[in-house]
Amino acid sequence: MKKVNIGGVPEHFNLAWYLTLKNGEYKEKDINLRWHDYPGGTGAMCKALRNKDIDIAVILTEGIIKDIIDGNPSRIVQTFVQTPLVWGIHVAKNSSYKTISDLKGTKAAISRFGSGSHLMAFINAENNNWNLNEDLNFEVIKDLEGAVEGLTDGTADYFLWEKFTTKPLVDDGTFRRIGNCPSPWPCFVIAVREDFINSNKEDLETILNIINNTTADFKDIPSIDKTIANRYKQKLDDVQEWLSITEWSQSLIDKETVLTTQKELFALNIIPEIVDYNKLTYKL
Repeated sequence: MKKVNIGGVPEHFNLAWYLTLKNGEYKEKDINLRWHDYPGGTGAMCKALRNKDIDIAVILTEGIIKDIIDGNPSRIVQTFVQTPLVWGIHVAKNSSYKTISDLKGTKAAISRFGSGSHLMAFINAENNNWNLNEDLNFEVIKDLEGAVEGLTDGTADYFLWEKFTTKPLVDDGTFRRIGNCPSPWPCFVIAVREDFINSNKEDLETILNIINNTTADFKDIPSIDKTIANRYKQKLDDVQEWLSITEWSQSLIDKETVLTTQKELFALNIIPEIVDYNKLTYKL
């Protein structure tokens, strides 16, 4: 049986992977797919791909594009979630900051440099016409737990993270959400190490076929809203709202989207150049 390691964030977006693993669908095809949670997000997964700790990552579009340009020997083989990610902009419950404009020049908590929380802090700054050199400061907090600690003790002032994941922390009064910042592109893609693509193409196609069959009908799974609410400790109406605005994909990210994403990252000095579509993607 072929062992394959895959990584992703332990969030509701990835429930389809959990369900297909629980059902033993990969083992039926002689693939031992092992899931690894990365609460640290995209930066941690980029490192894991480079280190060959994982073969496949379900990862933020902007983060993996940046890291491939920076030398990560991986390619995007498919879009996983087509719709943008809605990032909540959070402050500590007792923070004096009330609006996004209050955050200008303060310190953003980020999981790590090159992560989604880091890149989206730039997008938020650009959206609000801040000076990207003077009005952005960062404090590395590793993950959501680190953000709770950092915002509560004042090490950092605000934190961008997927708004439904952080909603329980808003509900219990740990955070206040003072705004949203949707990503200007599809949020999650599936990226695979080049050497794995070259030597395991059939297994990769099998894995994608299995997950795509599940995501194509994900919203029709009986009581899927209740399953998500229970597993991720979220309110049912929040889950239903999230399901209503989220669309999965079963196809490769298109040229135009990749170019748009790169132009945005280049304008923000996050990537040094815009590269050819075929250097970032691989069509199976």
